[in-house]
Amino acid sequence: MTPYIFGVVVPLLVTLIIRNNSNPKRRRGVPVEVGGEPGLAIRNRRFEAPVQSAWEGVATLAELFEEACKTHAERLLLGTRGVLQREVETGQDGRSFEKLHLGDYDWLSYDRVFDVVSGFASGLACIGHVREERAAIFADTRQEWFMALQGCFRRNVTVVTMYASLGEEALCYSLNETEVTTVICGKKELRTLVNISGQLDSVKRVICMDDDIPSDASSIAYDWTITSFAEVVKLGRENPVDADLPLSADVAVIMYTSGSTGLPKGVMMTHGNVLATLSAVMTIVPDIGTKDIYLAYLPMAHILELAAENLMAAVGVPIGYGSPLTFTDTSNKIKKGTKGDATALRPTLMAAVPAILDRVRDGVFKKVNATGGLPKKLFHLAYARRLQAVNGSWFGAWGLEKALWDFLVFRKVRAILGGRIRFILSGGAPLSGDTQKFINICLGAPIGQGYGLTETCAGGTFSDVDDTSVGRVGPPLPCSFIKLIDWPEGGYLINDSPMARGEIVIGGPNVTLGYFKNEEKTKESYKVDERGMRWFYTGDIGRVHPDGCLEIIDRKKDIVKLQHGEYVSLGKV
Repeated sequence: MTPYIFGVVVPLLVTLIIRNNSNPKRRRGVPVEVGGEPGLAIRNRRFEAPVQSAWEGVATLAELFEEACKTHAERLLLGTRGVLQREVETGQDGRSFEKLHLGDYDWLSYDRVFDVVSGFASGLACIGHVREERAAIFADTRQEWFMALQGCFRRNVTVVTMYASLGEEALCYSLNETEVTTVICGKKELRTLVNISGQLDSVKRVICMDDDIPSDASSIAYDWTITSFAEVVKLGRENPVDADLPLSADVAVIMYTSGSTGLPKGVMMTHGNVLATLSAVMTIVPDIGTKDIYLAYLPMAHILELAAENLMAAVGVPIGYGSPLTFTDTSNKIKKGTKGDATALRPTLMAAVPAILDRVRDGVFKKVNATGGLPKKLFHLAYARRLQAVNGSWFGAWGLEKALWDFLVFRKVRAILGGRIRFILSGGAPLSGDTQKFINICLGAPIGQGYGLTETCAGGTFSDVDDTSVGRVGPPLPCSFIKLIDWPEGGYLINDSPMARGEIVIGGPNVTLGYFKNEEKTKESYKVDERGMRWFYTGDIGRVHPDGCLEIIDRKKDIVKLQHGEYVSLGKV
């Protein structure tokens, strides 16, 4: 009887007490009075005014990184896996696939990284790049990407970012529009640049992150100076130049969108904009610090990853680099029998987009169902029992039963991502309720779902760690105010019952300056109120729950008017 009492009854009583003591109507977001267009505005319950910097005396990303390097000088910062062996395998359909055997992580400490960054900053000046000119980073996520970014910041050079997968037309448009003079890229991306070299108006210099620069690159792009990353650093070390640090209002990044609906738009982000988001997120992730390890694999040309890596570096968290194709032991480019990035690194923190998490979930269920027999039945029983608990039933698996299922069943699932994940940040698109519950159950980690845009430096809302509800994106981040305004044409009003509905407008120090060389679009989407606060009109439709949490329910562009006057949401169709 005693094991039953301690394993079942006691956990049930504790759960009951906690649930009774917790106020289900506790507000996570609270109303706030703001200027500008009338609407329903809310803020984070813990901060009366938007947060601008969580670090005293720090106003730019360059200052933040330098302070972190002084504080954590001897600690590890950036890690990369070397290639031990490459093989080409031929599939049954005759197609060839490259398979990699990757080694353990090789690490650079904070002081070593700062030395490289300082050398690169000086090297930029030595090869002729001046602060009034813009540099572009066009590469997959890797440690040189991060160091090049920080090196540019130390010279107050605005960095233009673009996806490594960007098509030639969009790439050419982005580089010409921003009048980039120096492009920092990988060997693979250099080939793409060479193909369009005749269409690029302003490019003078290319810095290749790889040492083995293609021999024909200089002969084709004959009027470019092509130098390796290592050579630029070496040149800067031999000819040091004083740092030319930026101000908070200086533009740090011009980030180009993916261009999925036409030519990409360049969003101008100041150092203060990005710093505000970092400061806000730091207050959300529980106990983030030097005991953590972060797995970086999303594109750094996306604000979610760029912000995440800058935050990790600021608080002493080592960053290990990977890629979607080498992510797990069964990823496409990993040689069978060798370790993927997650297994080798064993991270505690990671950012993810729903597509990645959906893939993990589908892969687990596919493997379980293919196994069959007792393991399949055991998994589905364990999942059903824990799902009851996650859904709020105190008749679900709690206490010792939860520990038993974790040990017998879910431990193997957690090993896919290294077995130590304690928090996942999801953003970039809506996360399905089923996948969110899967992460909570199988990985045993809370997942924070955020809502933000490139135009708001990823800042907007973020779900609280103790909020297990699905379909919502949480209360406002401490750097942001969220406002709903009426959209009568679509039938969404702030006086709607049972919840206020309307277009989502985001205000705060994280709201960017606007679109580069696109004043018309900037005036259409950005407004400054009589109190000086900048607002971005997202075009998304949301509703605010009684506890102050936001839910995204529609998109203005998805709604069309039929010939008889009815409005139909294409997204819902």
